[in-house]
Amino acid sequence: MSETRGATWFAEKITDRTIRGIAIETSALIRAGALPVGTKLPPIRDLAFALGISPATISEAWSELRRQKIISGRGRNGTWVSGDRFVAKPERLASAGHYGEGVLNLTAAVPDVTLLPKLAEAMVYGASADNLNSYERSRILPELETAVRHNWPYEPEAFLATNGGYNAVYTLMNALVMPGASVAIENPTAMRLLDILEDRGARILPIECDQHGPLPSSLETAMKQRPVAFIFQPRVHSVTGQGVSAERMARLADVLRDTDTLIIEDDGVGDISTAPRQSLGHLFPDRVIHILSFSKTHGPDLRLAVLSSSKAIVDQIQSYRSFSAGWTSRILQAAGAWLIRDPATQETVVRAREIYSERRGNLVEALRERNIDAAHGNGLSAWVPVSSEPFAMVTLAARGIAVHPGTKFSLLPGNFLRVATATLSDRCIEVADAIALAASHD
Repeated sequence: MSETRGATWFAEKITDRTIRGIAIETSALIRAGALPVGTKLPPIRDLAFALGISPATISEAWSELRRQKIISGRGRNGTWVSGDRFVAKPERLASAGHYGEGVLNLTAAVPDVTLLPKLAEAMVYGASADNLNSYERSRILPELETAVRHNWPYEPEAFLATNGGYNAVYTLMNALVMPGASVAIENPTAMRLLDILEDRGARILPIECDQHGPLPSSLETAMKQRPVAFIFQPRVHSVTGQGVSAERMARLADVLRDTDTLIIEDDGVGDISTAPRQSLGHLFPDRVIHILSFSKTHGPDLRLAVLSSSKAIVDQIQSYRSFSAGWTSRILQAAGAWLIRDPATQETVVRAREIYSERRGNLVEALRERNIDAAHGNGLSAWVPVSSEPFAMVTLAARGIAVHPGTKFSLLPGNFLRVATATLSDRCIEVADAIALAASHD
């Protein structure tokens, strides 16, 4: 039977009666064992009266502990202690399975390592980068900025090198978005983006999409809740492979025009896409943050992405970075600049793009021949509709094929599979046959 702690008991223990103070001190009481797992917490109104503060303050503090999975429950059923410590982890990414030998693993939409450029010569060059080993917190090497400006989709005020695309999103979210703020994001989306937003405690507003990109009507509805930011992938969607048409970009701009919402453009697939780079930065340079990752094109161990925005926003992001790694390795930045300029590397990226497009196209075409309406597009994965996700997952697993269920990438109801295609070469027909069987459940 669970214990109960009354409001008076709490009032004697809590000294800092701010939202943050209540959350921290309650968490400390739980870790110390004064509030064991299973303890029922007093009603919010009773505790607020005992502490002499607003019920809203307690509610916000409890929301933070609930986000950390330290407490559970709400409303008439009450609230209780459900854990004695908080272990931060990306729930969707952490739930990925570990597969044994013989399993065709099509869960990870990552590049084929045989199609990535060689890094040896670039790294040798990088080791001679200007100002190497200085503790100066430089935002981006001039030669990397020069290299990326050549094909950047608009003329930004400032650039910043980061340790990869997701690092860029994680950093800017912590620098610019307060916990509890509303953030709009296209649905479906990359599961790691959802992990980042949930870790930040954001209130996520899913924006529905079609084959042309985020629906303006869905974004317009979300804007009524005044989201701090809107996140989308303007070039190619990493989950579905769909792009955003020029007409759709213009309509999204119309919805965003009379707002102060940050516009975060995530180009995570990069030049694997056959689509041209595009941005709303030329219309809203003071609040667009455009991110280009080099992980899929040049290799994840290069640990490199570049973002652009206004100088004021870059200043804010850089200020937050000063709490940890204040700059991205100059060796990696210089190596990245060398690779961007290198003709052989450019040829490698073009060849990889063609092969990825062929592999994805082969699976989509084979599925269409089996009356499965998967969409043609770009990128390293296909978004496949099925009748039942659980049935499809079990059916494929029984045939030694692992994929991700669509629920990992979506906040809205639906039945899909996210199938990685980057390494799918000689077993395409086998996979299409298995998916056709998996998708047929009524």
